[in-house]
Amino acid sequence: MFRPLSIFIGTRYTRAKRRNRFVSFISMTSMIGLALGVLAMIVVLSVMNGFQREMSSRILGMVPHATIVGVKPIDDWQPVAAAAMKNPEVTAAVPFTEMEGMLSYKGLMQPIQISGVDPAQEGKVSIVAQHIVQGRLDALKPGEFGVVLGEITARRFRLNVGDKITLIVPEVSTAPGGITPRMQRLNVVGVFKVGAELDGSMGLIHVADAAQMQHWEPNQVQSVRLAVKDLYAAPKVSSDIAAGLGAEFKADDWTHTQGSLFSAMKMEKTMIGLLLLMIVAVAAFNIIATLIMVVNDKGADIAILRTIGATPRQIMAIFMVQGTVIGIVGTLIGGVLGVIAALNVSELVGWMERVTGQHIFSSDVYFVSNLPSELQGGDVLLICSAGFILSFLATVYPAWRAAKIEPAHALRYS
Repeated sequence: MFRPLSIFIGTRYTRAKRRNRFVSFISMTSMIGLALGVLAMIVVLSVMNGFQREMSSRILGMVPHATIVGVKPIDDWQPVAAAAMKNPEVTAAVPFTEMEGMLSYKGLMQPIQISGVDPAQEGKVSIVAQHIVQGRLDALKPGEFGVVLGEITARRFRLNVGDKITLIVPEVSTAPGGITPRMQRLNVVGVFKVGAELDGSMGLIHVADAAQMQHWEPNQVQSVRLAVKDLYAAPKVSSDIAAGLGAEFKADDWTHTQGSLFSAMKMEKTMIGLLLLMIVAVAAFNIIATLIMVVNDKGADIAILRTIGATPRQIMAIFMVQGTVIGIVGTLIGGVLGVIAALNVSELVGWMERVTGQHIFSSDVYFVSNLPSELQGGDVLLICSAGFILSFLATVYPAWRAAKIEPAHALRYS
């Protein structure tokens, strides 16, 4: 089968056993280093994707994707929900009231964000019902002032279902200070655990109880909570709905409350990716040293090729082919091993925990009890492409030096 001269000789140099075993060793270490760098990038970015997925599903499964907030308390929330449901991106719309306060129990105090919800409909927009570890969400009854607290809050105050705790909320008054505290005794009817910081900063009460604490009518709510198909479309979707309802309504969404967290996670992934790319670059540019040694070792061969008619461009192509083959093989090996490791990293960590008897990710310390991983094809493609490109660039200088070798000079000193 016909093959161009450069590809034929370049691949032959790659396969052949060289007289200089040190050059062979350097070539092998360059390939191994590149494979390890690609493997590390795929595994680390997959783990970061997994953590981001876990945090997104847990935090954004608890906080509203978007809300349509009334300038004044909404007397009838159902027409607002019906208008929101006309948007194809909205999957659910339920009543919602939010307020901030302080929890007090036996001299201990803690800030808390209280959400007034309808237990019968909360499952449409929240995952809290799936993460109740004590009690029940449907134990929230209007007029009974029950509360469902996070596991961290319950542990901090040593609370169990049936205990009572005091909620202190600010109330606007005509007093000289303008704001006076209002206290309300709450009955703990449930404890949830989603494995995020919300376990220590969030509580749920019945939406009718929230209205009573705000001195509203029992059917009045602060807003309508929306669940949307695409989280990143929530700002536009909520803005469009609020604009269609008129000036009495405004939109809010998760990017105002949790946006900084996810921006920080995205930046962290980018920076770690760049740092790991430096490892791949170091391994790829080891090919330069390998090819320079090969050029010195093959000086006589280069001279003979030149004397029988090979052009400088063909000589240059020979060594670019050789270096590129090293880069491609190393990148492919690293890519395959990285994909396998990323798909099985949770099982690997579990095996290590069983062998050592130590919990690497204890649920008492970390928000997750295992090492999550999410392999994304775009990341693998980007990493492998970067490995190919860096490997190719690393071949240019040594190949250019080989093309500049003078045949007479090389043969004289060979």
